[in-house]
Amino acid sequence: MRAGIVREGLARGGSVTRRLQPVVLGGDIGAYSLARTFHEAYGVRSIVISGASTGLVRHSRILDHVVEPGIDDPEAIVARLRRIADLHPDADLIAVASADWLVGTLVANKDRLTDRYVVPYVDQPLFDRLTDKEEFGALCAELGIAHPTTVVHDVAAGGEPDTSGLVFPVIAKAASSAAMHDVEYPGKKKVHVADTRAELLDLLARVRDAGYPGAFIIQDYIPGDDSGMRILTCYSDGQGKVRFSAFGHVLLEEHAPGALGNPAGIITQLQPEVVEQARRLLEHVGWTGFANFDLKYDPRDGRYVFFELNPRLGRSNFYITAAGANAARFYVHERLRGLDPDPRAVLGPDAPLDADGALDREHLYTVLPGPLLLRYLFDPRLRGRARRLLATRQATNPLWYRAEWNPRRLAYVLLAQVNHFRKYRRHYPLAEARGRWETAR
Repeated sequence: MRAGIVREGLARGGSVTRRLQPVVLGGDIGAYSLARTFHEAYGVRSIVISGASTGLVRHSRILDHVVEPGIDDPEAIVARLRRIADLHPDADLIAVASADWLVGTLVANKDRLTDRYVVPYVDQPLFDRLTDKEEFGALCAELGIAHPTTVVHDVAAGGEPDTSGLVFPVIAKAASSAAMHDVEYPGKKKVHVADTRAELLDLLARVRDAGYPGAFIIQDYIPGDDSGMRILTCYSDGQGKVRFSAFGHVLLEEHAPGALGNPAGIITQLQPEVVEQARRLLEHVGWTGFANFDLKYDPRDGRYVFFELNPRLGRSNFYITAAGANAARFYVHERLRGLDPDPRAVLGPDAPLDADGALDREHLYTVLPGPLLLRYLFDPRLRGRARRLLATRQATNPLWYRAEWNPRRLAYVLLAQVNHFRKYRRHYPLAEARGRWETAR
């Protein structure tokens, strides 16, 4: 095991020196954030593999970008990873990914990669069980964890779902985001809101005609705007014990169709009762590594409702590092060095943690310009918190990094920031956003 090589070197006073080489699959902001996290922790340039050259990773000084046209083909990914390993025989390699379907490729091909790489994800059976939204819902029911009222519809089998137990509008989404990756249909979104049964049936027909092979999840719609959403990330050690957690209050989500539902603004805070529920679930199944949960506060009964588990650091993973807990250090400390991942040993004695290993520092993560974010915060107290954090420079946008000074990259980031105003005006008008907030008051 690679961790053994590192431990032997340390035991002999450093006589074996191997450098760290992260390899990141994906070209989105999540992939860039992972590369930045490794760079901040260890000063290393990650190799980022994506299907095309994107502005998010182009002209970067903290990563080396590799275009793999066959990134949708697991064989091409494995071949590319092994070629990269051949070019770095002196390195300890770790392979991570920024999307469920890419994590799925790494998981499915672990036996072909672990002779060269650390692949810090669970094995296939547990991956399949917890990333299937139907299975996840059943597990929540078994453990008494709040989960939306759910109907599971087999799209390929046809017919109409029984929605008699639901009240419209409803949420509709693929049971497996990985299975949906290659499916295209008119109006495709990560998450759909169907206001009527007719809208729902029309959506399911489009999905069926596109050839989607799996199930669709139809769920109770919890009222409220984006600020009702929450995010939780946990790290479990090799024995399945949760050692670290980072909870965040989502302020606003992205609304462009390709990124719908991804957090655009997060304030970190403590929420022990939610962490305890996640701990119970993760330790019940023996999860290892990072797990990322999507939740929403239900104003009707005051509960936090768990939607799904992502088997990785999420797209907005930098909210953790920005608040003072560099997530990459957990991978390296336990999986490469073979050390016990006690959070203070991993992050340092001054890390902002409570006694249970929970991140305990208020910090604002945002991918948006401050004025745009504040425009969509209708709750005066929440807007006041965000404004204070922006004013006191306790806020971080993962794309603005002092190590990045290439003029072409800076121009891209600036243009992308300005473009967010147009996107929100088109896809999420202020009147619609305010209406959602008012329904939950």
